[in-house]
Amino acid sequence: MSVSQLQDNHAALHGGFAWQVPRQFNIAQVCCRRWATAPDATKRVAIHAYQSDARDQFFSYAQLQQQADCLSIVLRREGVRQGDRVAIVLPQRFETAVAYMAVLQMGAVAMPLSQLFGPQALEYRLRDSDAVLAICDQSTIDGVLAVRASCAGLRSVIGVGAAAARADIAYEAALASATGGFAPLPTLAEDAAILIYTSGTTGNPKGALIPHRGLIGNLSGFVCSQNWFGFDGRGNTDSRAVFWSPADWAWTGGLMDALLPSLYFGRPIVAFSGRFNPEVALRLMRDCGVTHTFLFPTALKAMMKACPGGPGATVQQQFKLKLQAIMSAGEAVGDAVFDYCQQQLGVTVNEMFGQTEINYIVGNCAMNGQTADGRGWPARPGSMGRPYPGHRVALIDDEGRPCPVGVAGDVAINRFDARGQPDPVFFLGYWKNEAATRDKYTGDWCRTGDLAVEDAQGYLWYQGRADDVFKSAGYRIGPGEIENCLVKHPAVANAAVVPKPDAARGALVKAYVVLAPSFAADRPIPHEARARFDAELMAQLQAHVRDKLAPYEYPKEVEFVDALPMTTTGKVQRRVLRLREQERARCAS
Repeated sequence: MSVSQLQDNHAALHGGFAWQVPRQFNIAQVCCRRWATAPDATKRVAIHAYQSDARDQFFSYAQLQQQADCLSIVLRREGVRQGDRVAIVLPQRFETAVAYMAVLQMGAVAMPLSQLFGPQALEYRLRDSDAVLAICDQSTIDGVLAVRASCAGLRSVIGVGAAAARADIAYEAALASATGGFAPLPTLAEDAAILIYTSGTTGNPKGALIPHRGLIGNLSGFVCSQNWFGFDGRGNTDSRAVFWSPADWAWTGGLMDALLPSLYFGRPIVAFSGRFNPEVALRLMRDCGVTHTFLFPTALKAMMKACPGGPGATVQQQFKLKLQAIMSAGEAVGDAVFDYCQQQLGVTVNEMFGQTEINYIVGNCAMNGQTADGRGWPARPGSMGRPYPGHRVALIDDEGRPCPVGVAGDVAINRFDARGQPDPVFFLGYWKNEAATRDKYTGDWCRTGDLAVEDAQGYLWYQGRADDVFKSAGYRIGPGEIENCLVKHPAVANAAVVPKPDAARGALVKAYVVLAPSFAADRPIPHEARARFDAELMAQLQAHVRDKLAPYEYPKEVEFVDALPMTTTGKVQRRVLRLREQERARCAS
C-alpha cells in the first residue's frame, strides 16, 4: 500500500485530544504500585532479563514493588529525603528498574548516569547535582569510586552483585535487612522526578530537571510512534505487547521512550546489557516475542548490512519476528532503511523527534498501513513527522514568528496546547542554571535549536542544528565537554570539535587541535616522520578522551592546525570548520 493510499487521521486525533493531568501524580505509582496491587501481580511480568540461554530470568510486578519498597527503606535509613538526588549508575537489569521505582516513590530525584561515562564525566555530574548516594554494579563502580573523594556530597555508595564487596552498602544484604512496610510519599505532578544531563554547545553539560508529569507528556507520542502500544485494534488492553530497545536506560531514549512507558502500561520490557549486535538483536526479539521496539538508525543500518534477507525468505520470516512497531530517532532513517524495515522486518518505521527537555513531540504513526480505524497517519521517508497529539509545535524565526511553508526555522513547542491548557511535557528548567533556562524560551515558545522545513501537508524535514551540538550514531554530542577534556592534555593548546559527515553514523567526531608550543616545536618537518608523530599523538589524545568521557565522544579523527578560526571577541568559529568538513565530503563523493 502506497503512502498516498493511507488514511490520514492526524487532524482528527489532534482535535479530539485533551491532556488529563491530576494534581497529585507519581511515576512509580502508575508504573509499578498500581500493577503490583492487581490480582495478577505475581504472574504479570515486568522485567525479562535476557541472557540468550536457559538463565533468562523473569521478574513480576509484585517482585518489582516488593524490592522497590525494601530499597526505599534502605535509602531512607541512609538519610535520603524528598528532593535529594540519587545517582543510578547501572546498565539494563532488574535492579535498575527497582532503583528508579524506589527513588521516585519516596519523592527523591533519580539521576541516571550511563555506564559509558568515564571518571571526568561522572565527577562533573555527581558534583554539580550534589548527589547524596550512588547505586552501582560491577560495570560502573570503578568510575564512581575513582572520583568519590572529590564529590563531598556523596555520602554512600550501594553495590549491586559483585560490586557489593567494594561499596559502603551491599545491595542484596541491605534489602534483606529492610523490615516493615514502606508508605510512598504523595507527590505533586509538578514535583521534580528525574535529573538528566544533556550535552551543551559550549562549556559543561546542563542538568534538565524533569517533573513527574513529564511522563504524561511523553505518552501520546509513545503510543502513536509504537502504533498504539498497549491497545489492540478494538480499543482493549493488549496483553501480548513486549518491548525492547538497546537504548541505555540512563538516556532519555531508554528511560522515557522505553522503560517507563512500558511499565506504565503494565507490560514486560526486556533487559539486555550486552553490546549491540545485529544478529543477537534479531535473536533476542525472536526469543522474547518482542512486538515493539526503539532502534536507532545506526542499529537498523547494521541489521540491513548483516542480515539483508531476500525475496525467498525475509528477515521477519527467518527469525519469526512478531514486530508490530519500530520507532527510530537520533538522525534521519533514509529511504534504504525505511524500505528495509517494510520489506524485511514487516513494519513501517516511525521516525520521532524530541529532546530531553521536551521529549516525544514530533513523529509518525504509520500503523503499518492499517489506518482505517482513525488511529494513524502516513509516514514519509526521511521526514521527522508531524506534531504528536497535545503538542503545539511550530517553526519560528529569531523573533519568535512562525515561518512560512518551505522556509527553515527553529523547531519550537508552545507551553500551551491548542486548547490553551499547559502541556505536561515541559521540563522544569536547567539545574542551577536559570540563565540557560531563560535562553531556551522566546515568550511561550521553547526552542529546540534544531532547524527544519515544513511542507504543505505539515510534515517537518530536518535541516540541521542551529548551534553546535550534533549527533553521531544516535548519540547527542556536545563539543564543549570534549574540547575541555582535550585541552587538559599537555600537548593541546586549543581544540575545536565538529561533526565530519559519515554515511554509516551520520557524523563522526572530529577534533581540530592546536599544539602546545613545546609539542609544536618537537613536531618533525619531514613528511613521513611528521605523519608518524601525528598518528601517535592522535592515538594518545583519543585514549585521553576515551578514558575520561564516554567511548562515543572520543574524536575518530584529529587534524593538527596552526590556528583555529576565531571571532573578533575570541570565540572559536566552529561553523567555519563544519562547513569545511561538509565541503570535503562533497568533493570526495
